[in-house]
Amino acid sequence: MPVSEGRLQHRSLQIENGKERQVEAEIAVLALGESARWLEAAPIGGMIRASGFLAARSLKSRTPVLHVNSIEFLEGNENGPILQEEG
Repeated sequence: MPVSEGRLQHRSLQIENGKERQVEAEIAVLALGESARWLEAAPIGGMIRASGFLAARSLKSRTPVLHVNSIEFLEGNENGPILQEEG
């Protein structure tokens, strides 16, 4: 089964207490099966929308890891975004 591990970087503007705030975060990511193939196809620095669930890395490390179930490519597609969903 294909496995892909890496890190995703998030940047956005959010509203907090009525004021706009620049938000930046980085999180470990894990994808299995077809999602791993799609994640491997994503260009470094490219924009994607990934969804899935958060889980601890292990019993000893409680650091969160995003387990990817679906990926949407948001740029570089003249005919609109390409969506991959599990199942």
